[in-house]
Amino acid sequence: MEFSVNQIAGIIGGTVEGDGERTVDNLGKIEEGKAKTISFLSNDKYENYIYKSDAAAIIVKNNFSPKTPIKPALIKVEDPYSAFTRLLEEYNKIMSYAKSGVETPAFMGQGSSVGENIYRGAFSYIGDNVKIGNNVKIYPQAHIGDNVMIGDNTIIYQGVKIYADTKIGMNCNIQAGAVIGSDGFGFAPQADGTYKTIPQLGNVILEDNVSIGANTTIDCATLGSTIIRKGAKIDNLVQIAHNVEVGENTVVASQAGISGSAKLGKNCVIAGQVGIVGHIEIADRTTVSAKAGVSKSVKQSGTILSGMVGFDHKQFLKASTLFKRLPELHQQVQQLEKIVLNLPSEKKN
Repeated sequence: MEFSVNQIAGIIGGTVEGDGERTVDNLGKIEEGKAKTISFLSNDKYENYIYKSDAAAIIVKNNFSPKTPIKPALIKVEDPYSAFTRLLEEYNKIMSYAKSGVETPAFMGQGSSVGENIYRGAFSYIGDNVKIGNNVKIYPQAHIGDNVMIGDNTIIYQGVKIYADTKIGMNCNIQAGAVIGSDGFGFAPQADGTYKTIPQLGNVILEDNVSIGANTTIDCATLGSTIIRKGAKIDNLVQIAHNVEVGENTVVASQAGISGSAKLGKNCVIAGQVGIVGHIEIADRTTVSAKAGVSKSVKQSGTILSGMVGFDHKQFLKASTLFKRLPELHQQVQQLEKIVLNLPSEKKN
C-alpha cells in the first residue's frame, strides 16, 4: 500500500518541504535510508544519516534546516518522535484491520453475536452468549469463553485465552498467549497442613484503550472484579493477581508481579521485575524502578521508589554511595579497633 508524502503530512499534521508527490510504501530507520520509506529525526546525533539517505521522506522538527542538499522530502512537525508514533499507529491499524471474514474451521456458540467487519481466524472459539462489537479481529486459536463482552476495534491475537464473564472495552489490544481471567492464587491453609482451594467467582474488566502484552496473565477476582483502567499499558510476561486495580494510563513493564488486591493509581510507571505485595495502595504518578520491591502503601503522589526493598529514591541514592565504600569503611573501622585496643587503660577510659 502506497501513500504520497502529502497524504502522510495530512495524517500527522505536518508541512512538506520538497516533493510532496513522492510515494511511500514502508517505514524505516533513518540510518538505513531505503528508497520509498519514511523515517524521522528527533536526535541531533543521527543528523548525518539524512545527507546520505535515499528515503522518500523524513519527519523533522519545524526549525530543522539541512546543511547541504538532500534527497528526501521533509515533513516538518513540532515533535518528530510523537508524529512518527502516530504514523506507526495508523500503519498498524491499516495492517491489522485489513483482515475480515470468517476462516474455517471457526466456532461460535449459542446466543452469541458479532458486529460488522469482523475477522475470525481459523480454529478460533467463541462461547455462548458472547457479545462482540464492530471491527473486532480475533486471530487463529484464540479462545473466548461464555458471556464475554468485547468492544469495538479490539484486536485479540493468536492463542489468547479469555475466560468466561470477562469484559473488554473498545480499542484494546491483547497480544499472543495472554490469559485473561484465570483463577487467582486463592488457597486457605488447613489444620493438617494442606490447602483448600478458594473458588474464584469474580471476573476481569479491561476498560477502553488497554494494551496487554504477550504471555501476560491477569487473574479473575475472588469476588467482584480485577480492573485494568482505561489507557493502561501492560507489557509482556506480567502477572496481575486477583482483585488488583491498575489505574488509568499506568504502565507496567515486563516480569513485574502485582499481588492480590493491590491498588495502583493513575499514571504510575512500574519498571521491569518489580514486585508489589498485596492489599496496598500506590498513589498516582508513582514510579517504581526496576527490581524494586514495594512492601507498603505509597501515599504521596509522584513518589519515586528504588532498591530491592523500595524506599525513598533520594535516600536510596545516598545509601548507594555508602554501599560502594563499605570495604573501605570496614577497613578503617578495623584499624581504629587496633588503635583503641593498643591504647593504655587510662586513655581508653
